[in-house]
Amino acid sequence: MEEVGFVRADRIDLKSIDEQLQRHLSRAWTMEKQEIGMESREIPIKHAWEIDPSKLIIKTVIARGTFGTVHRGIYDGLDVAVKLLDWGEEGQRSQAEVSSVRAAFTQEVSVWHKLDHPNVTKFIGAAMGTPDLNIQTENGVIGIPRNLCCVVVEYLPGGTLKSFLIKSHRRKLAFKVVVQLALDLARGLNYLHSEKIVHRDVKTENMLLDRNRTLKIADFGVARVEASNPNDMTGETGTLGYMAPEVLNGNPYNRKCDVYSFGICLWEIYCCDMPYPDLSFSEVTTAVVRQNLRPEIPRCCPSSLANVMKRCWDANADKRPEMDEVVSMLESIDTSKGGGMIPVDQRQSCFCFGRRRGP
Repeated sequence: MEEVGFVRADRIDLKSIDEQLQRHLSRAWTMEKQEIGMESREIPIKHAWEIDPSKLIIKTVIARGTFGTVHRGIYDGLDVAVKLLDWGEEGQRSQAEVSSVRAAFTQEVSVWHKLDHPNVTKFIGAAMGTPDLNIQTENGVIGIPRNLCCVVVEYLPGGTLKSFLIKSHRRKLAFKVVVQLALDLARGLNYLHSEKIVHRDVKTENMLLDRNRTLKIADFGVARVEASNPNDMTGETGTLGYMAPEVLNGNPYNRKCDVYSFGICLWEIYCCDMPYPDLSFSEVTTAVVRQNLRPEIPRCCPSSLANVMKRCWDANADKRPEMDEVVSMLESIDTSKGGGMIPVDQRQSCFCFGRRRGP
């Protein structure tokens, strides 16, 4: 496939919102200073992705993480998840660094804000360092310190795909459910790739389910716009077990690293298990890169699905299919006759796993 029109990644770097805010951001909105004699005044620039704080109600905590908390909330009548992120104290960075990070953050949020697909979690907006945000509690309303930022996304009540698969470990999933979840993920990734976005951390933990069990890609923490030159994209970025050999090896890579990760996720969706549960980080890296280790495909797995897995996790990135081809392959699979993973209590009829593995 001829690659044209790719944006240089060193000009638009879609990195972790959490990490950028936690490490670098030290002030509120991007400001323009107009010098008037000895005085200067700051004029906030309103961006399309900025929310109106008066329309946001922040409620109970639903998750806690390294960089802050996630709350349920309501924004302009919509049910939302609100990430409150701590981006550090004032005066810890140079003015040059602050200016650089402001520009990078603005570009990052602007790109994410424009993503629109039924299989991608909708980013609604953000507010940085505004004094007008409050948290609603049982004891009343409390204000949010200026060194906190909030990021607002749609709320998905089904939780993570990882949690859903863990709950389904014993009974496994119906084959039509397996293929539907895989198609949702494939279509979402195909959309991102069509927008020149490489997710770089495709895993079941980063996929969310709505109330209808529609899968949506989330967490663009390390995503970035794909470079036209693969040499501009290197480094071990992602999660072990899902990382492609070229990424593990520190070699240049492109969007095909997401295709590899999709293959691992497809195996996980089918098996309701986790890959390489008994291997250490170093063992996985060595085995995947040097010994071509991949998860064991159960004999009960239909060849049509097994073929998708094998093609996606091929050691040679050039031999992996594009995501639009993956979508076509999945759409052509006949699920009317079943073919799902054999449940644990029936495993003697299928060579799947000799013992229970996984979380």
